[in-house]
Amino acid sequence: MRKQSEILLVLPLLPIFLIGMFPMFLIALLGFFGLALFGVLVICVGLASSNEAHDEFNQDAIVHGYARESQRKARASDVHLATRLGLRLEAMGLAMIIAAAIGSACSG
Repeated sequence: MRKQSEILLVLPLLPIFLIGMFPMFLIALLGFFGLALFGVLVICVGLASSNEAHDEFNQDAIVHGYARESQRKARASDVHLATRLGLRLEAMGLAMIIAAAIGSACSG
């Protein structure tokens, strides 16, 4: 019986590792400033997510009209869900910035 290579087990995790390298290097090389910069990037992603949801809702409402109330409620629910996700991302980014400011003040 032949033993399989461990490479096949690790290969599916490679994209996750490659995506996770950027924030870790950013924080490791830049310290608290890197954490604050990553927080600003997370806030930008939250704002973009919420703006994109509102834009898509407005475009669908203008182009299609959505005369039926069930469609309007479904689209409004999608917008609220995306807006809540955006607010959570913004809160996480703000928490990162505050943690970086506190860490910078305490360390030096």
